Amino acid sequence: METTPARLRTSDTEREQVAEILRAAMAEGRLDMVEGEERLASAYAAKHRDELTSLTADLPGGGRHALARTPQARATTRRWLWRHASFIMILAGVLTGLWIISGSGFFWPAIPLMFLVMGLVKHAAYGRWRPEYTFGHHHRR
Repeated sequence: METTPARLRTSDTEREQVAEILRAAMAEGRLDMVEGEERLASAYAAKHRDELTSLTADLPGGGRHALARTPQARATTRRWLWRHASFIMILAGVLTGLWIISGSGFFWPAIPLMFLVMGLVKHAAYGRWRPEYTFGHHHRR
């Protein structure tokens, strides 16, 4: 006896995420107002996840590229970049203080700081760093 996989129901959060993607695509001009409004209505009426995926399938990157270029997303990325840089500056001060106290000739804080700065450069270049993505917690958005 064959069983078909159960369709997963969608949540309000997932519907709202797709609606944000559709609004961003409309703002970019990829969807006109009529088609955008139709897709928004479909997104809010969706009961299952597979109904949502078809609404953004024809957009570049599933519409996530447009969403990443919204002013809110850019402001959030700048805020996280500033927090990341602040953390590195504080840690650099602490490590340098420990180096001074230790009296070591070799500036050993350069090693961990090098890796932290590489992460900051990656964050600045790609804008994707989030605390929940560190330490092996790789979640897809």
